[in-house]
Amino acid sequence: ESSDTLSFDRFAASVIPHEREGMNGEVVAASAEPSPPLEWRFSQVFGERSAGEEVHEVDVISAIQFDNSGDHLATGDRGGRVVLFERTDAKNSSGGARRDLEEADYPLRHPEFRYKTEFQSHDPEFDYLKSLEIEEKINKIRWCQTANGALFLLSTNDKTIKFWKVQDKKIKKICDVNSDPSRTVVNGEVPEANSSSLRLPVVVVLSTICFAHLTVTSHESSPVARCRRVYSHAHDYHINSISNNSDGETFISADDLRINLWNLEITNQSFNIVDVKPEKMEDLSEVITSAEFHPTHCNMLAYSSSKGSIRLIDLRQSALCDSHSKLFEEPEAAGSKSFFTEIIASVSDIKFAKEGRYLLSRDYMTLKLWDINMDSGPVSTFQVHEHLKPKLCDLYENDSIFDKFECCISGNGLRAATGSYSNLFRVFGVSPGSTETASLEASRNPTRRHVPVPSSPFKALSRVVSRGSESAGVDGNSDALDYTTKLLHLAWHPSENSIACASGNSLYMYYA
Repeated sequence: ESSDTLSFDRFAASVIPHEREGMNGEVVAASAEPSPPLEWRFSQVFGERSAGEEVHEVDVISAIQFDNSGDHLATGDRGGRVVLFERTDAKNSSGGARRDLEEADYPLRHPEFRYKTEFQSHDPEFDYLKSLEIEEKINKIRWCQTANGALFLLSTNDKTIKFWKVQDKKIKKICDVNSDPSRTVVNGEVPEANSSSLRLPVVVVLSTICFAHLTVTSHESSPVARCRRVYSHAHDYHINSISNNSDGETFISADDLRINLWNLEITNQSFNIVDVKPEKMEDLSEVITSAEFHPTHCNMLAYSSSKGSIRLIDLRQSALCDSHSKLFEEPEAAGSKSFFTEIIASVSDIKFAKEGRYLLSRDYMTLKLWDINMDSGPVSTFQVHEHLKPKLCDLYENDSIFDKFECCISGNGLRAATGSYSNLFRVFGVSPGSTETASLEASRNPTRRHVPVPSSPFKALSRVVSRGSESAGVDGNSDALDYTTKLLHLAWHPSENSIACASGNSLYMYYA
């Protein structure tokens, strides 16, 4: 009987498919076969430049972030402004049954956003004690939990974090003004139409008033942004990251040497939880480059360093988290060290996948996927700038080697994206067995430069692959790369295959 039970268990395990969550929240069967490659299409663009148009430095987008619902998108620029966009195609006034039928006929809906509002988040400042200019550039934006129909978000420049509330306010629109100029006020009284007082001398007439009938025709809603709190004077160095906690009450801010924990309600106090500053600055060997809270565990967060390592810390272990609970770093290859090794190993951005099991990191050359349960090395490695290895000297001289490219991962964890030069960004399939890779251009024709690149083995490490490398100094179409145009900032919609990316002052959006 026991052998029959074991046989059935093996049969069930091999036949009954496992279940996973799809992009729209539905439960779908997980197959051993990787999903087919996506076909990316242009959706819309905001702030498109005409040929030869000059871009002002203050208009360059420096931060992008979707909210948790995906119905709102925020961008920040170097001029200290925050611009909000809202989803319009999701707000369908038609009946539910008809909408379901339409979605069944056309499962791929065209995502559409519209401009909602903008506000000046930060202004340039001057620190007189340190003789230091503090620019208004927005470094990061993070959405907070909504409440009572209002939107809340955090924005930061190099020194100051601000908490904003954006809410629609009703404004009365008045028109249909019917005036009666025949009615005149004489000595503070309104005379009769046939009164002889109308023939009084002009000196007696004190004032003339047109009586009007005002009609309120509509109550229009206009979004209004108000700064609710300001968190300042807590960082000696430039803030590079802010991240919300899943508890909805706290957030962290990180600079080069410290990570502080804040309560959203308290502005004059924060707790320093990580401090990597040595006793002597001459002994400084690495700095913090990015920090991110775990999406579901409020006690866990990760931060990356300029040495290419990622540390996972647990707030339950100690109030001071200088010692990590897990360390993720790639084993150093013997005999391949050079002057540029540490520079290109610096991690510029990290992102947790939605469920929190996997962590995505971006350094100058590669995109890496890590399993937080496996600290022996990355699960997968994707080549982004392999073709730039012969040009590292030139990139160092023009400071391009210090560019900080961001990365993002899809809501279902199957794909990841990151930026490159010539306004290109790369999309990789990160699920086991996937060979998907695409090079897309931030333009109305995103696939103009796209040439599929076959995958190739990278290292003898479990499940590690290397994909996407191109020839030196050129893209897939043998076009010379433009190092002055770089796509640093992009974001993936939390529940759909939709990407927003910034090229200069232009915001491009794509869907698949």
